[in-house]
Amino acid sequence: MLNEADTRAKLVDPVLRGRGWEGLIRREQTPGRIDIVGAGGRRGRGRSTDYLLHARVDGKRTLPIAVLEAKAEEYAPDHGLEQAKRDARLHHVPFAFATNGHLFVEHEFATGRTTASAPLTEFPTWDDLLRRYLKQREIDLARREAAPLLKPARAHDRAYQYAAVRAVLERIAVGKKRALLSLATGTGKTHIAVGLLRALNRSGQLRRALFVCDRRELREQALRALHDEFKADAAKATTRNPEKNARVIVATYQTLGIDDEGGDDSYLSRHYPENYFSHIIIDECHRSAWGKWRAVLDRNPEAVHIGLTATPRTWERVGEPDDIETADDDAITRDNHQYFGEPVYEYSIADAMDDGWLAAMKLVRAEIFIAGLLEREQGVSRDDLDADRLRDATSGARASVNEVPEHWDAPSLGRRLHIEERIEEMCRDLFARLLETSGPHQKTLIFCASDSHADRVAAEMGNLYAIWVEANNMRLVAPYAFKCTGASEAAHLPEFKENAARAFIACTVDLVTTGVDVPRLQNVVWFRYLKSPILFHQMLGRGTRIHEESDKLHFTAYDYTNASRLLDASLAQRPEAERERKPDGEREERDPPRIFEAGGVEVRIEPEGAVVMVPEGRRLRRVTLGEYRADIADRILGQADGIDAFREHWIDKDKRTALLEDLPQRKHSPDILRAAAGLDETCDGYDVLAHLIFDEEPRTRVERARRFRKSEDRAILRAIALQFGYGGTQALESGALFRTPAVQSAGGISAFEASAL
Repeated sequence: MLNEADTRAKLVDPVLRGRGWEGLIRREQTPGRIDIVGAGGRRGRGRSTDYLLHARVDGKRTLPIAVLEAKAEEYAPDHGLEQAKRDARLHHVPFAFATNGHLFVEHEFATGRTTASAPLTEFPTWDDLLRRYLKQREIDLARREAAPLLKPARAHDRAYQYAAVRAVLERIAVGKKRALLSLATGTGKTHIAVGLLRALNRSGQLRRALFVCDRRELREQALRALHDEFKADAAKATTRNPEKNARVIVATYQTLGIDDEGGDDSYLSRHYPENYFSHIIIDECHRSAWGKWRAVLDRNPEAVHIGLTATPRTWERVGEPDDIETADDDAITRDNHQYFGEPVYEYSIADAMDDGWLAAMKLVRAEIFIAGLLEREQGVSRDDLDADRLRDATSGARASVNEVPEHWDAPSLGRRLHIEERIEEMCRDLFARLLETSGPHQKTLIFCASDSHADRVAAEMGNLYAIWVEANNMRLVAPYAFKCTGASEAAHLPEFKENAARAFIACTVDLVTTGVDVPRLQNVVWFRYLKSPILFHQMLGRGTRIHEESDKLHFTAYDYTNASRLLDASLAQRPEAERERKPDGEREERDPPRIFEAGGVEVRIEPEGAVVMVPEGRRLRRVTLGEYRADIADRILGQADGIDAFREHWIDKDKRTALLEDLPQRKHSPDILRAAAGLDETCDGYDVLAHLIFDEEPRTRVERARRFRKSEDRAILRAIALQFGYGGTQALESGALFRTPAVQSAGGISAFEASAL
């Protein structure tokens, strides 16, 4: 029986060439998902698309049209169909095929149907699939509107980015003027926007474009990306200069005069006549919401309107209904979908983590107890406080017990009530965790409950650092911790983003929930209570960037307020959650709330334990290491019921690959379980699984290599065993095995061939 590689080379490739696919086949590979092992991250093997099939639309240009997944000939023809369907969704193609080299099956997304198996010799030709694709999606390539669709991908486009661009251009090609893209924070929505405008411009479709965002930081970020393509033809609008000579204008809501719902839009109407723009892109429309961007779109009804959002279409609710407030989130999502329609392309945070484009996440949770009460459930009553240590936080004057509220719920802590011991204990716990990992010099973002709370947290983190520096006779780095809650307090933000040697702890409320890219960020911390899933995911997204230069492949989320319950919480549409909107010009005036501070309160923090966030489908799931182990044992015992059968599977590369791919979260489990079981990092995957499932004594790779070398008198085999000691099973199967110095000095491949005679 042929293995998978031989099946492709000897059975599939010849048939595809005979069916006219010569020169129309691409092989795609993701970077490889990152596993958290010990205190670091390690990138696994990337997921590959066996055949990304293109159709020829003229002499030179092609369009991706189908995915074909090939498995070894011993499997049924539909064995790889689910993988093919996932890859087809990634590449935004309408057809998914699977084969064993003899038979094939097809899944058509438009109908949702899967065919019965048929001989591979009857595989469709590219012109047949192109005809079906154009008919399904009602695209006429001769139409002027379809011209941008034929522009090729940029060399640095990722597969999902090119797919997202094509999904929007398909919509435009059939005369539709509204499209919504939903992609996780950190996946490059601005890059996608540039790709869209590039294709439109190079096909002669772009007259003038407006890119709208809600922060100056986002404006500058977009402008830098647009300059690479449009040079001086891309410019930012300011209150002094509307930049009407530019082809692409980048503007904030504040500049356009529409930063408040129902606000004054005179700048927009004064400088830009109706239908001035041919294309409008609304960035972060999950944040800016209906009331802000609707005025721009209403003024340009003939333009193509494109929304970019990080909000998924649906999330599974994991918290209690009274524990999560989704009225505003529901309204934002409903506004987006009612105006733009369902997303034409989606790429979730789980997708991006699974493919290796976003950093892996470790979640560390803690419970806070105040005066013996679980803070998040019971809150704090005035009876829990020391009446002699109650103060007005602004004036410092002593406060009477009768002046303070009878009860504070958990979200009020840090926002309306400062408890000295609470702030100190939370900061001490966090600082200790930093010391336990790679030390205090980690880029860390702490979300606080209020501006004054951020002041206190920054001061306390700075104090802890100063004590540590003195105790260890180290050099004090300044600034270490700083508040970052507004323009006047954001002076150290550039250092936080770019400088690896200073400005490590940023304490904010929500200034950097969006628009600030900090690839070096190693920790995201919640000292603030949340009820909004959208806000939580914006905060979470600050840590998901990968920074290869500093070897940052993962980040840690420290959750002191149970904010992580919002992960994957539902944004289901609920009519009764309709958001109230103020009439134009109406503002609600309120006196600033009085803030109190208290001391003399017993506070303790108990760790809930670390869990690993793993992609499951299109969501992230919290998995304890015990659950992980049980799931894996069930899967492996289903294929190998004893150690001998397991060993046979491991020796055969194809069987081993199939076995690992069937594990929960695919082929990444041994590394995580190695850390969970406290096994030596140099244990091979075989030893990890054999020990955890069959109770075999684990040995390190070096141990196994040493035993073999003692029993073997041939130098070439001892040299090969040495490579196993370095890199395990994968090192033996690497194409570079016989090019390593140790193996070459022992005679190389010729000596190995001679030893086998």
